[in-house]
Amino acid sequence: MEESGYESVLCVKPDVHVYRIPPRATNRGYRAAEWQLDQPSWSGRLRITAKGQMAYIKLEDRTSGELFAQAPVDQFPGTAVESVTDSSRYFVIRIEDGNGRRAFIGIGFGDRGDAFDFNVALQDHFKWVKQQCEFAKQAQNPDQGPKLDLGFKEGQTIKLNIANMKKKEGAAGNPRARPASTGGLSLLPPPPGGKTSTLIPPPGEQLAVGGSLAQPAVAPSSDQLPARPSPAQAGSSSDLSTIFPHVTSGKELPRLGQRKEDEALLSWPVFGA
Repeated sequence: MEESGYESVLCVKPDVHVYRIPPRATNRGYRAAEWQLDQPSWSGRLRITAKGQMAYIKLEDRTSGELFAQAPVDQFPGTAVESVTDSSRYFVIRIEDGNGRRAFIGIGFGDRGDAFDFNVALQDHFKWVKQQCEFAKQAQNPDQGPKLDLGFKEGQTIKLNIANMKKKEGAAGNPRARPASTGGLSLLPPPPGGKTSTLIPPPGEQLAVGGSLAQPAVAPSSDQLPARPSPAQAGSSSDLSTIFPHVTSGKELPRLGQRKEDEALLSWPVFGA
């Protein structure tokens, strides 16, 4: 991965203290309690910058910005930056003067939040460096990247709950619509091709008119019916003769066997009787 030509600022803390630390005699970690915390050797501003893969911890003067010391960091956590074992506000960093000389000094923050930001800024930078290295490798060898295998393994099965599927489908279906009824009672339509039945009297029965038997009468249409006489005219026999000219008062009605015209007239109902 090529280093970029510009330098970015990762974190700035205006208050930091520098301490001289005794040489470490054993492999155990550093302890801030062994330092003279009430007598710092230097106080100023801390700034973390990044250029390419490298990060730089710079100790500068608060007013003039003059560089007091610088610690290049190539990995974190590592030997360039170490935490102490008895506090989260103090660290040990390795500074370099550019001529090959190195020294370990202690730094500390008065606020725990500043110490947390210092730690997170270094972690994020080297996490980004790791991702960039992986992207560069994948670009050089695209066939070596992980492939997604969606096939079934040997002996692998799946289970489908069909009962629940049928139940959901039945609940989601729309009920069968019924035709809306326009009245209280709905009548069924006649069957296709059917004919309206006429009212026919039972066999063997005949109509009796004036004491004589006659054939069943067929009701005439409304345009053939004679006008209904008024109640005053219904009682007179002379008026009745105008409607039925063959029927006269005081005479018997013609019997069967007479002319067919008489039978047809006798079959008409008598109004006002």
